Amino acid sequence: MLETETLEEFYRRHPLPDQKILAENNTGQGHFNVFLRKPCVQRTPFSRRDFYKIALVIGKGKMIYTDKEVIIDRPALVFSGPSVPSSWESGPGPQEGCFCLFTEAFVESREHQHPLQHFPLFQVGASHIVFPNESQLSFLSATMHRMMDDLDSDYVNKYDLLRNYLHILMHEALKITPAKTPEKKSGGSARITALFLELLERQFPIDSPEESLKLKTAHDYAQSLAVHTNHLNRAVKEVTGKTTTQHIADRVLKESVALLKNTDWSIAQIANGLGFEEPAYFTNFFKKYNGSSPANARGNNG
Repeated sequence: MLETETLEEFYRRHPLPDQKILAENNTGQGHFNVFLRKPCVQRTPFSRRDFYKIALVIGKGKMIYTDKEVIIDRPALVFSGPSVPSSWESGPGPQEGCFCLFTEAFVESREHQHPLQHFPLFQVGASHIVFPNESQLSFLSATMHRMMDDLDSDYVNKYDLLRNYLHILMHEALKITPAKTPEKKSGGSARITALFLELLERQFPIDSPEESLKLKTAHDYAQSLAVHTNHLNRAVKEVTGKTTTQHIADRVLKESVALLKNTDWSIAQIANGLGFEEPAYFTNFFKKYNGSSPANARGNNG
C-alpha cells in the first residue's frame, strides 16, 4: 500500500536539533513549523503526506513524482501536498536552504478561506517547482528566515504573521512562474469533457492493490456523469481529439508505470488495483501501449 506520511511520522524520521513539540504549534490554529535543511536526508520514501510543505532547496537532487522526475541543479522552491505523492533524492554536494510544514487548518482561517488544493502549485498535474533568479532567491530566503525568527519570538500575533508569510511565498512563486491557464472552450461538450477529465483524474493515484478501480470503461464514466455513452464519446472526441477510451488507457498506463517504479507490489497486485480481472490482461494491455512487458519495465528501472 502507498504510504501516507503523517506529521508525527515526519518528526520521528527527522531528529532535528531545533524540533518543536507538536502541541506548541497546535494552538487551535492547525500546525506550522519551519526549519533549516540541515541535516538533509538522502532520500525520502515515495508517499503521500497529510500535510503541506514548501522547501527552498539549495543543492542538487531530483524530485520524483508519479509521472515524472524533475532534476534540480540550481536553487528551487518546491511545493508538496497531500494530493501528489512524491519523493526527494539528494545529489552530490552540500544541501542548504529552508523548509516549512503546515496543515490546511493553519492556512484556512476565517479570514483566508481559499482551499489549498486549489492553489495552482499544489494541484495534481501542475508544476510544483519554480526556479528563482538571484534577487528572487534572496527575497525568498529572507522571508523564510523571518519565519524562523518570528516563530521563536514572543509576539502574540505571530501565527497570523506566519500565515501571511506563507501567502507571500505562494504568490511570489506564481510571479516567478505564472500558472498556465488552459484555453477554455465553451458549450455543452466542453463542460462534459471537463467533468469527465476531472472524474478520471480523481481515480488516481492507486493507494492499495486490494481496492480495484471502480470506473474502468467509457460506459462506467458515462453512467457516473448521468449521460449516454455515445454523447460522452462525441463530446470528448470533439474537444480533445481523443476518444474517451484513449484517455482512460493513457491514464491507466501512466499509473501502471508509476506503480511498477515506486512500489514493491507484484504484477498481479498492480493488475488488480488497476481493475484488470487477470494479470495476463494487464500484461497484454501494458505490452500494447508501452511496447514491453511489465516485468521488463520494472527491471529497466533498476
